[in-house]
This record gives sequence, C-alpha cells and structure tokens, in this order.
Amino acid sequence: MPIPTPGSDSKAAESKPADSASASLDAFARRTLADLETRALRRRLVETERGPGTAARRGARSLVSFSCNDYLGLSDDPRVIAAGQEALARYGAGAGASRLVTGNHPVLAALEGRLAAHKGKAAALVFGSGYMANLGIVPALTGSKDLVLVDALGHSCLFAGAQISGATMLRFRHNDVEHLRAILSARRGRHERALILTERVFSMDGDRAPLDDILAVAAEHEAWTLVDDAHGLGVVEAGARAPLEMGTLSKTLGSYGGYLCASQAVIDLMTSRARSFVYTTGLPPASAAAALRALEIVEAEPERAARPLALARGFTARLGLPEAASPIVPILVGEAAAALALSAALEARGFLVVAIRPPTVPAGTARLRVAFSAAHTQDQVDALAEALIDLGMGGV
Repeated sequence: MPIPTPGSDSKAAESKPADSASASLDAFARRTLADLETRALRRRLVETERGPGTAARRGARSLVSFSCNDYLGLSDDPRVIAAGQEALARYGAGAGASRLVTGNHPVLAALEGRLAAHKGKAAALVFGSGYMANLGIVPALTGSKDLVLVDALGHSCLFAGAQISGATMLRFRHNDVEHLRAILSARRGRHERALILTERVFSMDGDRAPLDDILAVAAEHEAWTLVDDAHGLGVVEAGARAPLEMGTLSKTLGSYGGYLCASQAVIDLMTSRARSFVYTTGLPPASAAAALRALEIVEAEPERAARPLALARGFTARLGLPEAASPIVPILVGEAAAALALSAALEARGFLVVAIRPPTVPAGTARLRVAFSAAHTQDQVDALAEALIDLGMGGV
C-alpha cells in the first residue's frame, strides 16, 4: 500500500474547486455567447488581408474595402513604408520599456514636436494608442471632486477614462450645446474642476461637434475641453482648437499610436501622472517614424486631404442622404440582423462594408459605416452606390 504523501489529500481537494471554477467560467461564456448570438450581437474575427490601396481579400474573394480608417491611403504609401523600414533597421522592433525607463527616443521627440506644431500647441505626448491616451489623460486631470461631461455619442474610451477618474460623470445630449450649458449651470458649483469630452468628427455618425459653441460654454463655466480628433486629423480639421487636442496615429497617418497636444505644463503633468503613459512600454520607433513621415505628407499635399470628403459628398448626393460632413457616412438600417444581412449582400457583390451594431451604436440604430479614402477611385464609389440602390437603400 503506498504511503500517502504529506499534504496530498489537501492538494486533491484543492483541484476540485479549480476544475469546478473552470467549468462555471466556460458555462458563463457559453451562455453569454448564446445570448449575443440570439440578438445578432456576437462578434467574430474574420481573416482578411488588406491592400494594396483599398483592396481586401477574404478567402478566395477579392473585395473593395469601405471599412478602413486609412483616410488618405498612407498606410501603404511607399514613403511611409520606407520611413518605418529605415527606423526598424536602425533601432529594432520594440522600444524596450517605458520611455521614462529607457529614455526618450529621438524619433518620438521629433514626432511630438511635429504634432504640437500641427495643432498649434506648445507640446505633445505620444501614447501607445488613442484608447490608452484617454485612459490616462482624463484621470490625470480629474478626480472624485470633479465633474466630467461626455457627449452621449462619444467614443468608448472617453467614457472609460471618465469612469477610471472617479469624477462625477454625466452625459449631455449629442451635440446639444444648450443641454451642456444647462448641466454646467446646475452642477458646476458643486465641483472643483469640470472637463468636457467630445469628438471633432464622431466615428459612427460622421458628423462634427459644434466646437466654437462648446468652447464658449466651457469658458462661461471655467471648464476645460478635450477634443478627440481621431477621425478628423488631416481631413476635417478647420475651426477652433480645444485646450486639449488628442487623437491617433492609426487612421489618417496610417501607423499606430495615440497623442495629446496641449500646453507645456499639461504635457509635463501627463509625463508624471498619466498612468497609461508612465507604466507601459513606449511606441516602437518604426511606428513613430512612419507616422512622422505621414504627417509631413498630409501637410505637403492638401489636395490628397480634400479627396475623401469630396468622394463622400458625391456618394451621399447619389443616394439622397444628408450631405457628408466627413469621410464617414452611416447608412442606418435599424436592427442588427438586418445590418448584418445587408453587409453580407454587399460582400457577395465585392464590397467590404461591415455592420456596426450595439453597444457600439444605440439600440435600434445598427448601420453600415462607409469610410472613404483618397485611395478610392470614383468608379469604386459609383459601383458601391449602385449596389446599395439595387439593394433598396436609397437613390435619387
């Protein structure tokens, strides 16, 4: 008879709860997935090759993509690729550690200088992504005694940053300046600081914030304003600048990362207090070098920057939709299942236009989100419009 090993009984007993816990975790995941499937809200990754230009491939099917945020087609511009390759060969694939640990890379410093100048600010700070930027910026500026007001259709990362901050968070109706003013009039006196969060171009609706009016209301109530410019940089930037201008390097600039442009004092504060900057590895030098070259192209080629909006406006005119305010055109469908079906019908005709469903958009407003790029040809845009008309989605 084998002699029991000391503690063997307790180890066997400990394994059962662990197995039970794993089983309950899997059961929870399966139940949740089944519920999402029932409501046509389950998401799946579909292997898709991108490029060149607006081309995409899924399996054996070649598609024209209208689902990419590469608004100026710079992600595969030979000049941008060459800048990234040169930095990759010289500096390696990764940054090694936090910039506060390894030191500030000269390519990142050059990119920040160019971003700050582009936005008319004294300084800039690059983050790992736009989402990470807002997770760090908002809590670095606000806390439990403060008030954060977020446009109701603001991006998820704006709400996430506000929630992490511990501040009182309230939504104001989408682009409703009078509602914003009313909330500030009623609540501002209860809080030490107030911060307004909005977007220059809203990612799912393609409309623009009334920034002049928002900044005027902010000044009346000594509130700060952060504008998320992820979808405006380089294509729809005219107008007022907010004290806090953040955005991404992954859309118009065709690379990866996020940034904040602001005063030198604010950027210095972020360097010490924005946890998503302090406690994460720096952006790879190749990504920064590619973004820097792309920004130079944006500034040197205004005709390229004008093309996506022009294509979008021709498209909305053809389908009898409200005139596009940006390169993003939503085609509202309603229910998630119907949006998925329309997306599948377009894919069968050679177009990649993905369905956007709750919770990304409000319930009952599932849609196709059509994104235009300088890389699209007029023939491609016309063909998509004809396909949608043939499928019963407008036409004049």
